[in-house]
Amino acid sequence: MTHENSDNGPDSTAARVALWRALHAKIDPPPHVLDDTIGLRLLAPPNDWPQRGDMDPTFTRPFRASIVARSRFIEDLVIERAAHGLDQYVILGAGLDSFAQRHPDLASRMTVFEVDRPGAQQWKRRRLIELGFGSPDWLRFVAVDFEAGDSWRHALAAAGFDASKPAVVVSTGVSMYLTEEANRLALREVASLAPGSTLAMTFLLPLELADPAVRPALEMAARGAHASGTPFVSFFTPARILALAIEAGFGNAYHVCADDLANRYFAGRTDGLRPPRNAEELLIATT
Repeated sequence: MTHENSDNGPDSTAARVALWRALHAKIDPPPHVLDDTIGLRLLAPPNDWPQRGDMDPTFTRPFRASIVARSRFIEDLVIERAAHGLDQYVILGAGLDSFAQRHPDLASRMTVFEVDRPGAQQWKRRRLIELGFGSPDWLRFVAVDFEAGDSWRHALAAAGFDASKPAVVVSTGVSMYLTEEANRLALREVASLAPGSTLAMTFLLPLELADPAVRPALEMAARGAHASGTPFVSFFTPARILALAIEAGFGNAYHVCADDLANRYFAGRTDGLRPPRNAEELLIATT
């Protein structure tokens, strides 16, 4: 029986991303970019989950490569910043992120703030306890109803976030659902954090720029998002997102493209696994 629930569990997008991470670990040959089956354990879907249409090994290959590449890059970034003393990690729209469970020795020396919908967090906390991971004090579940206009900054403060200290703030798979003005506001909020803070944010490039091999699938995803009432509303070229980051007040910003990720994590592979060009890529910005 699956533990996914539209009201009190992860949304379908978060569940799909977690299953793609698990699919990489289960069907792609090593070395694995990311070995993450925690989300699969949390969801506990029926045994035939790999036969779902959105789990087809060929169709999902570029997308699961993109998902595991961005997750690995962000984790490497957090590990590198932690080695230099940073001890606050904020995950906006945390979904089924499993950094805290897969890196408990490091995470326990930090404070990890997972920001998400109240129902999704209640479900996740319960499942973590049921599976034996527990809910340690250094893992803070910060309930924010984004649709109701709740302030994640205020909620973070109430959860013990120290605004005088730097943090790594991560936002993946969110910017395309926000208006450009909402993205501007989010960038300004993170840029106002303490000096030494870092934002890692994914953004979706205009669909007409996408790798022709994945453009039809991206267009289908966009139609599906629109039909479900959560349309893609913002697309950015790298130049545009970098300009917005600097305008927001970041001291430095750079773009991590698919080729950067491919060279870093997929070099030497012969199975065709690599993230697609000009699809969802990364903005890294520092205060």
